[in-house]
Amino acid sequence: MRNPSDCAALTRRTLLEGSAATGLLLAAGLPAAAAPTSATTAPAPAPAPLPKIALRLTINAEERAAELDPRTTLLDALRNHLALPGSKKGCDHGQCGACTVLVNGRRINACLTLAAMHEGDEITTIEGLGDGDDLHPMQAAFIERDGFQCGYCTPGQICSAVAMLREAEAGWPSHATADVSAGTPALTDEEIRERMSGNICRCAAYPNIVAAIRDVVGRA
Repeated sequence: MRNPSDCAALTRRTLLEGSAATGLLLAAGLPAAAAPTSATTAPAPAPAPLPKIALRLTINAEERAAELDPRTTLLDALRNHLALPGSKKGCDHGQCGACTVLVNGRRINACLTLAAMHEGDEITTIEGLGDGDDLHPMQAAFIERDGFQCGYCTPGQICSAVAMLREAEAGWPSHATADVSAGTPALTDEEIRERMSGNICRCAAYPNIVAAIRDVVGRA
């Protein structure tokens, strides 16, 4: 009777010999023993496009019509469908503020909201703040104080600053407000920086941005 340990040794030897032979065949370009192959998976069919929806949006006091994919963000609707490229696409994640617009007087990130959500709202973009050469005071202050360098974030900065002043006038406190029960907070540099912290300027023009906002506060 064969010793079980001899069977184990034979099995190991056979395995090693077989592996070596297969390696030589592959190196020589010769076909090895056919191996079972998995069944080819058919590619998944492309999803059918969603039907477009008709929207009527009030933008800069003008009613605009558009047919859009219901997943279209307000930012993409403005830039790609309504020829209003002033609102910029920066991070597209709501982190930089370059796409800030005003909806019913309040600042929002246009990249984080769907256009279909805003029928009946009053939307104001950077193009609608002034009237031709008659600039909004905030726009004029940014130019006077050189509150920008590359200018990419500037439309969002200006829209955010306009809404921020309204929030302060309404008595909304910030994390920098010492006394939240004192009514309208004083817009110190610290308050302005805190209230504008959601708008990022990669050129670091923050001192001039704060100065421009402070000028508008002083003229009010």
